[in-house]
Amino acid sequence: MADGPSGAAAGPAAPPPDHRRRWRELPFLVGIAVVVAIVIKLFVVQAFSIPSTSMVPTLLKGDRILVCRVCLRVDDVDRGEVIVFEGPDGAEPDRGVIAGALHWLGETLGVASPAHDDFVKRVVGLAGDTIEIDRTGQLYVNGEAVDEPYLLQPVPRQDFPPTTVPDGMLFVLGDNRGNSGDSRCGPPDCTGLVPVDRVIGVAFLRVWPPSRVGGLA
Repeated sequence: MADGPSGAAAGPAAPPPDHRRRWRELPFLVGIAVVVAIVIKLFVVQAFSIPSTSMVPTLLKGDRILVCRVCLRVDDVDRGEVIVFEGPDGAEPDRGVIAGALHWLGETLGVASPAHDDFVKRVVGLAGDTIEIDRTGQLYVNGEAVDEPYLLQPVPRQDFPPTTVPDGMLFVLGDNRGNSGDSRCGPPDCTGLVPVDRVIGVAFLRVWPPSRVGGLA
């Protein structure tokens, strides 16, 4: 006659969870997360906060946007695109090797401020283009009027004489033409012409605030 209510032998008890093993794995997982964040920032997508009103109404102060970095490696910047670029004072302070590396890591993780100012503007002229703005605020590129539905109306009255964009440069304007320091003048009051190698990426999506989430045109 078998012992026990069912005659079946009880199986081995499940081992207790190894909490110490989980804690040992945590630094490894954090390290992987940091590496992934660095790779994404360097090569794929980066988030930026809009610091001014120069791109109203397309972008408001405090909006957050995503910038495609890989786009620059796939295709050239085109007219009408909104870009983020390093300002003319883009030299970083000398912090030393260790402090500099820690600050760069902090920027990557979004817990430290950039070492220099970055700007967001709309590209209206490429190398070789002739840019002109008449007294009504109408923009001309190579003698042809450009339709700009993204501008505030009415357009402030201002003029800019015909100017040809040099090689390796971009001509950028803010959508808020009456309050934008852009390629119409030089530093320190404006950004001036933008060297192509200072472009960080092409803005493609507004992600904050939730009521304004959407693509950029």
